[in-house]
Amino acid sequence: MTRKATNNAKALDAFIAAKIEIDAMLERLVALSADHFDTNPDEINWGHVGTLNHYRAKLREITDSAFREGEHTK
Repeated sequence: MTRKATNNAKALDAFIAAKIEIDAMLERLVALSADHFDTNPDEINWGHVGTLNHYRAKLREITDSAFREGEHTK
């Protein structure tokens, strides 16, 4: 194998490993969301709202970057 092919194979392996990790994180988030982020809906308080808004802001950064939206718009 040439050096370029070896480097591409390593890059592909690293890409797939990162994708698998992201997919696992997304599955966990979906499950946590389905469970109201491990809270009882009858006991929601402003602390829960603040935590969820923090999560939302972090996810917005990621989706804006991935979809070239928000501050990542060209």
